Amino acid sequence: MKVARQEWPTWALIVAVYGAWLGALAALPVLGPVAGTALLTLACCWFMSLQHELLHGHPTRSARINRLLGLLPLAAWYPYDLYRSTHLAHHRDELLTQPGIDPESNYVSARDYARLGPIGRWLRHAQRTVLGRMLLGPALVIVPTWADALRRPLRGDRSQLGSWVQHLLLLAALLWALQRWAGITPLHYLLGVCYPALGLAMLRSFYEHRPAAEAAHRVVVNEAGWFWRWLFLNNNYHAVHHAQPGLPWWRIRRVYLAQRAQVLACNGHFLVQGYGQLLRRHAWRPIDSPIHRTPR
Repeated sequence: MKVARQEWPTWALIVAVYGAWLGALAALPVLGPVAGTALLTLACCWFMSLQHELLHGHPTRSARINRLLGLLPLAAWYPYDLYRSTHLAHHRDELLTQPGIDPESNYVSARDYARLGPIGRWLRHAQRTVLGRMLLGPALVIVPTWADALRRPLRGDRSQLGSWVQHLLLLAALLWALQRWAGITPLHYLLGVCYPALGLAMLRSFYEHRPAAEAAHRVVVNEAGWFWRWLFLNNNYHAVHHAQPGLPWWRIRRVYLAQRAQVLACNGHFLVQGYGQLLRRHAWRPIDSPIHRTPR
């Protein structure tokens, strides 16, 4: 009962996120295609933040129940099960940013970089800019992920097949329902809503990790404004999240404000003053090298 009382903000969040998505659908004919699509994109991005909360064990202690709460493919591109397994593997802080080991690393090894052609290298450097990350980043993640899903069964690896089949069936049903009752074509929803929603989510992860000799120094604190804190459910205080991954979203900011000096001392003062700062300084200019090098 105590756990249930403590988790009421997350239950309220679940209602709010699904309500925002349904509300955006209902408002689309009134707002028009541009404003309505933008609102639906925000709702899908918010849903991805909710999925992150669910896979970390909220609002219930049952992984099965939490999975059911986030299983609908509102954001389209990944099965919930795949996201859960790769993200939990990412939380091995001693391996953060290591290419080929950390599944969410934004870096490439020097050896793999040397094998890239001119276009591949350009894309890697473009990924280290804010606009490149948001505009090109989704395609550079979606295409390899879906290609891997097709290749795995051909290699005899069917470990993810059930999750993908379930995801694709649900996605097909969702796209059919959207066209049937909301007049949104599959192309509109996938490319006009879900693609920019993933790009918006990738703004958060653009510079939340960096190579560093000490694992704790690899995780950022981004002191973002209220809009971004709500959209990303306080995951901008990423050092707090990695230090206490079981901490619910609504307590992260409280812990950070109460222990700010300690958190920043622990993460080597890896601090960003909001996403606007990143956009102003690194919209077109790479923030660092795409080649992974651990400072000594």
